[in-house]
Amino acid sequence: MQVIDDLRALWPLRDFRKLLSVRLVSQVADGMFQVGLATLFFFSPERASTATGVATAFAVLLLPFTIVGPWAGVLLDRWRRRQVLVIGNLVRVGLTLATATAMVTIGVGPVVYVLALATLSVNRFLLSALSASLPKVVAGPLLLTANALTPTLGTAAAGLGGAIGLVLGWVIPAGRGRDAAALVTAAAVMATASALATRLGRDQLGPDQRSDAAQLRAALGILWRGLVEGARYLVRRRTPAQALGIMAVHRLLFGAVFIASILISRNLLADPADADAGLAMFAKVLAATAAGFVLAVVLTPTLTPRLGPHRWIVVCLALATVSQLGLAVSAGRAVVLVAAGLLGLAAQGAKIAVDTIVQRDTADAYRGRAFAIYDVLFNAAFVGAAALAAFTLPDTGWSRPMFVVIAAAYALAALVYSRAPSVPREIAT
Repeated sequence: MQVIDDLRALWPLRDFRKLLSVRLVSQVADGMFQVGLATLFFFSPERASTATGVATAFAVLLLPFTIVGPWAGVLLDRWRRRQVLVIGNLVRVGLTLATATAMVTIGVGPVVYVLALATLSVNRFLLSALSASLPKVVAGPLLLTANALTPTLGTAAAGLGGAIGLVLGWVIPAGRGRDAAALVTAAAVMATASALATRLGRDQLGPDQRSDAAQLRAALGILWRGLVEGARYLVRRRTPAQALGIMAVHRLLFGAVFIASILISRNLLADPADADAGLAMFAKVLAATAAGFVLAVVLTPTLTPRLGPHRWIVVCLALATVSQLGLAVSAGRAVVLVAAGLLGLAAQGAKIAVDTIVQRDTADAYRGRAFAIYDVLFNAAFVGAAALAAFTLPDTGWSRPMFVVIAAAYALAALVYSRAPSVPREIAT
């Protein structure tokens, strides 16, 4: 397997192993924390899942990825990144323990939401610090390999953490204590990540030259102007802006369906009083969606050379339309699972094609800003989906008119994008 070959090539690098251990342990904690929150917000026996509640929880989960991401790099060019990893994980420990305490003493409310938002913001900042530190421990041609490998292993670690969180949820008796216990365990893993980071030198991960406060303010201003300039370039170039726009629409609609699937699993396909049954049903929906993702990874490289990424996106939008028409007809278990698989295929297939278009049609001088804008749009669209779901979905999650509208929106997006230019406009850079 390619992952094993890549890891074998990088393993002799001692400092890479140290940094990788911090990343893996940190992301195991991420997975545990996020599953603990998801179980609490959506599948706690004492907490009824409503459209508004689920939407609010998703906004809390995703706002940090929308807000923190673009600005993290500027701060990481000022602060010692090794210290960010040590202290940042300790801050997460404190916030996570505070969240657990608030759950036990006052239950879910504004305090828990604020603490969760703060913790997830630190999580996002730590991921940026880990990425920025990688060139300090890997040099030359192996850096490209490390850049490809570490996110894959990190995602697997987060998945492992999520699985551990689910097992804890099934083993520990239901109640506030179960939710708190999962978070306390996550806090212990975060503390381990902090301790592992101390094995690296204080200045080893950079930055080589730390900016002062005045330089930081100037850099923040330059970043904002750079993002605006990058957005204007993408619009003039045409095809990257079109691809990002269609991905934002796709993500908005996908997010609304994802939130609906939580409510359908919790309140329609299971007894609303049986949170464990709802969680088990939603796990099946996630498995079907993941199967669609995997199928997209197999099909996209095979079909894109024949169709081109532009036409493949249109095909994916058509598949998404079919999936939603099925849900408009029925919310039976089989239909929900098949629709989840189709939508997973459509979402991941379109994302891979959008990545290709943005990389291919964006000049190198603008590529970093293009993907920063991509990151913001990708996550902001899901936050928008939360707002859409809060105002349109019933608490059962299933509404025939809503799914008809989503199917129509996908079909319209496919039609509009099919008529959009597929060749970038030549402009002076």
